[in-house]
Amino acid sequence: MTTRKLLFPERVREALGRRFNRHRKDWLAGGGEWPVHVSLGGVTESDAARQTDHVRDWIRDWQAYNGPGTVEWRQRRWRTLGTQALPERLTLASPGDVAESIGEAARWQTAKERYARMTEHWPALHPRLSRHFDILADYSAADFDRLESLLAWLEKNPRSGCYPRQLPVAGMDSKWLGARKALIVDLVCALQGIDPAGMDFYRCCGLRPPPSLIRMRICDPELRGLTGGLGDISAPADDIARLALPARRVFIVENLQTGIAFTDLPGAVVFMGLGYGVDGLARLDWIHEADCFYWGDIDTHGFAILSRARSHFPRIRSLLMDEETLLDHASLWVTEMQPHAADWLPRLTDAEQRVYQGLKQNRWGTAIRLEQERIFWPRIKGLLPLILSAFP
Repeated sequence: MTTRKLLFPERVREALGRRFNRHRKDWLAGGGEWPVHVSLGGVTESDAARQTDHVRDWIRDWQAYNGPGTVEWRQRRWRTLGTQALPERLTLASPGDVAESIGEAARWQTAKERYARMTEHWPALHPRLSRHFDILADYSAADFDRLESLLAWLEKNPRSGCYPRQLPVAGMDSKWLGARKALIVDLVCALQGIDPAGMDFYRCCGLRPPPSLIRMRICDPELRGLTGGLGDISAPADDIARLALPARRVFIVENLQTGIAFTDLPGAVVFMGLGYGVDGLARLDWIHEADCFYWGDIDTHGFAILSRARSHFPRIRSLLMDEETLLDHASLWVTEMQPHAADWLPRLTDAEQRVYQGLKQNRWGTAIRLEQERIFWPRIKGLLPLILSAFP
């Protein structure tokens, strides 16, 4: 006999824990078939004779079981061992029994009560709310009240045009709201009866997005003369678009300090710190005819941003994002905590794609990255004249 034939209470709790994690959302919405029966295993007389202690421990543990549910016993008459009462199965009447058996009773009860309260007030949430089990179970009372108050206000004011900080909801702040945008979109879309897939948070909630500021450094004294001498500007994309500067060279860099380290360069402007917001530059008509360069971190996200930038500026060139630069600065590598998910990026050159693939495949080390600001600045200053001579 193998021990796998007999399930002790601890093994049953482990199995029920896995079942609870798989089905709790469905159960919260009223799904599942009840009661649930868990077979505790079976044993023959010859098995019991060979492993008497093991079988005796199994019977004793189930005799001592005082958890939820009912242990059903079966009488067996054996020729040599006599009549024995053996535990046959554990029957659990409800999800609450399963939750109690694995120490999740309080979380289940909290989620159940909050689910009932919200779906009674907003029946439209019924098919979708259960997917947020952990939120229903684990939010503090203050956070949950804040969520309900926000939903109620957005329901009454579906097109307020307010900025998020203007929402008249007690305890609301940008950090709280920013961390819960996906949840709020899902619930508000449920109230409105629309598909949340790809839905923008601000449009869904009828709010006005804060203006997206672009940081630009003007490196040409003549170009600065067109802006009243201003050389370092942060402004909404539409405002910068209206400047219509006759720039011949555009540098897009990721790190702010790298951007402000640029000195005077003829006909040049530098945009910095955009990340995936590089899309915003597409609205600036005056830079589409310029010679564009992208310089980001040598990590998977740096190449993903480059690929995105090239969707708007097909002729953009990358700077210092090559294998030689990466290997020359090995002592300055750090870890990329969450590498980009894509196995392949569509708009990279062959050389860029090789570096990206090397990073994805851990060719030089596990999840490495080289932050652009770590590259020795004199090397960069020496490169810029070559760039400028190539694009007179």
